[in-house]
Parts: sequence; structure tokens; C-alpha cells
Amino acid sequence: MFSKLVGIYTFVTLAVSLGFAADSPSAKAGLSADQIVDRNVAARGGLQAWRAVQTLSLQGKMGAGGNQRASISMPVSDPKEFKNTVPRRPLEEAQLPFLMEMQRPRKVRLELQFKGQTAVQVYDGNNGWKIRPFLNRAEVEPYSDEELKKASHQEELDGPLMDYAAKGSKVELDGNETVQGRDTYRLKLTEKNGHIFHVWIDAETFLESKVEGQPRRLDGIDHPVEICYSDFRTVDGLRIPFVLETRVLPVAQNALKMKDTPVPPEKIVIDKVVVNPKLDSGLFSRPQLAIASKTK
Repeated sequence: MFSKLVGIYTFVTLAVSLGFAADSPSAKAGLSADQIVDRNVAARGGLQAWRAVQTLSLQGKMGAGGNQRASISMPVSDPKEFKNTVPRRPLEEAQLPFLMEMQRPRKVRLELQFKGQTAVQVYDGNNGWKIRPFLNRAEVEPYSDEELKKASHQEELDGPLMDYAAKGSKVELDGNETVQGRDTYRLKLTEKNGHIFHVWIDAETFLESKVEGQPRRLDGIDHPVEICYSDFRTVDGLRIPFVLETRVLPVAQNALKMKDTPVPPEKIVIDKVVVNPKLDSGLFSRPQLAIASKTK
């Protein structure tokens, strides 16, 4: 999950609570931001349960490649002739196996299998490294300044709303929206470092419907990003989304001063979640190059 999984550092794990779903009619009106967060926390399994989670392991597959941008047709010298300015790609995405391991505070390691090679990306809470053999780079590279900036905005493994006040964040109710045909509360979060983003909470289930991701630069222009959550399942008493879709939203006008073309959603499917696995602390140190050729 790194250019793609960077949104999953918000890996918010949410729950459907039958009790709260039962009072959904009254829940839709008059709730404050704090009340909405309280219901969200309870639905996810409760504050104490999440405080007890020190490590988390996630395995699954992510879509990669495929037709990421629609073709743009532009007139040339003869108005009857057109050419595509964006090359066509295969419609189907490749499904790449991954393993993501997380440990408090904000340590993350990702291994991604691609054509018999293992790409690695590690963040220890302050510094980051990457190994990218599929780009023929036989070296351990440090994060760029931009990558470090993005990584510094990633959330703890329990997500942005859990124990938010203790993390130095502020939450405000910023209106209501319909998301995929369902009523949601839109919450505005301001983190201790000044980073601001939005979270949408389903008005009936109190699950997170989606989270505002970090903008993605395409064709020289920053595009808004949102991460949508679905297929919640119970793991050790906690509710975890097993399907995540990263959606890069079109802008009104691209760098060519034309109407922007949509980018298909990028889907991540979780196959296995382990709560509090025993992880070697060395996993979150500067990776060794030999890992790049390891296969699982």
C-alpha cells in the first residue's frame, strides 16, 4: 500500500454495532462531533480494546497496472482525424500479494510481491527506506523529503478518531453528505501538527464510510484522493474493513486546459488480519538488500 497504500496508513478499523444501528433514526439529528466519535469508537470495539493492540499484520492483494486513465482524443490537422494522447493499458489490474505489518508508534513495513521479486518499504516513525527491484534499483533508498512529509501524516494503527484528544487532534462536525446512497456525518480533523482532513461516518452504522487521502499529483496537477471502506469483519472482537478503494478524483481542468478524465478506483482486498502478532523490532529498521530477492 505505498503510493497506493499510503492511504491505508489511516487503516481505520470500524464496526457495526447492533445497539447503535437500532437507534439510528434519533442518531441522525442533533449529535455533536464528540457524540459521533464516541459511537464510532464503541462500534469499533471500544477504546480499551484498541489501546491493547500494539501490533497488527495484514495480508492480501492490491490491484496494480490496468487502465489507470481513460484515453483523451484531440483533433489534429484534419478535424476528421483524432489521436489518443494517453496510451491504452490492459483493462484488468494485476493482483499483487502484499504483507503489511504495523507497530506502535506509527511504525509500518510493507512487502509487495511483483514478478518473483519483493519490493520493501519501511517507516520507523521518523525515517523511511525503500527497495524497488522491479525498477532495477539494486540499493536501499531513503525516503525523499516529500515521502517523509506524507509518512509523517499517517495515522496510528487504530485510526484518526480513536483517542483523538490524547493525540492532540481536534474534531468538528462539518456537515452531512450522502455517500454511496447513505447518509453520513462529515467530520473535520485537525491534527496536532496542523494537518487537516475529513472523515465521513455512516449515520446508521457509525462506520467510517470514507477518509480524505493525501492529494496525488497527475499531469502536473494535484488531484483530491479519498479512501472508501467496506466488507467489515470481526477479528478478535474488533471490526476491520477487508476492502479498501482508493479513488483519485478528477479536477475541473487538467494541465492541458481540458476536462479531466477519470481514474478507475484502486482496490485492496485483505485476506488475513492478525491482532498483536509477535514482530521483531528489526523489521522496522533500515532493510537489508537481500530481502529484495526473497520470495514467499
